[in-house]
Order: sequence, then C-alpha cells, then structure tokens
Amino acid sequence: MSVAVAFALCAVTAALAVVAGVALLSWRKRRLARGPLALVGRAASVAQSLAPEGSVMVGGELWRARTESGRHVGRGEANVLVTGARGHLLVVAERGDKDVG
Repeated sequence: MSVAVAFALCAVTAALAVVAGVALLSWRKRRLARGPLALVGRAASVAQSLAPEGSVMVGGELWRARTESGRHVGRGEANVLVTGARGHLLVVAERGDKDVG
C-alpha cells in the first residue's frame, strides 16, 4: 500500500469519527431537552390512579405524577394536563375530557 493511500484512509477514518462524535453530542442534547419540564403543557392519560400520586402516559412514556389539587383521579376518569415538575415527578391538573391524542 502506498503512503498516499494510507494517508487517505486515515483522513477518511478521522472525518467519520468527527461526524459520529458531533452526531452523538447533538443526540445527547436533544435527549436532555426532553426532560420533565419539556412536558409542561402536554396532555397525559392516567395510567395508574393518582391518589394523589400515581403514573401517567405522556408521548408514549410512563411518568410518575401527582395532582396539584391533591384530589384522587382514577384511571380512565379524566385526562390531565402537565402543569409542572419536581425532579422527575410531574405535577398535573385535570382536563375533564377523556380522549388524549
């Protein structure tokens, strides 16, 4: 193998490593942006009764949640709206309608 071919292979490998690193960092930043506070304002369905704490489904993910009123909300009784977060615990309020998209 000539020196020119070896140099070209090294350059291509280095460029691919840089592209992969940038893509990984970009993915990680987007992943962090999807934390609990990014869910504020989103509709959720009650997966496990909130009494006042239980779990909800938001965007296909299961989250621990607590009602801001402290009132019991059973599964299927009402949908909720994410109003805040405390750590990884969502704070939710009743919406009243039963269909969340």
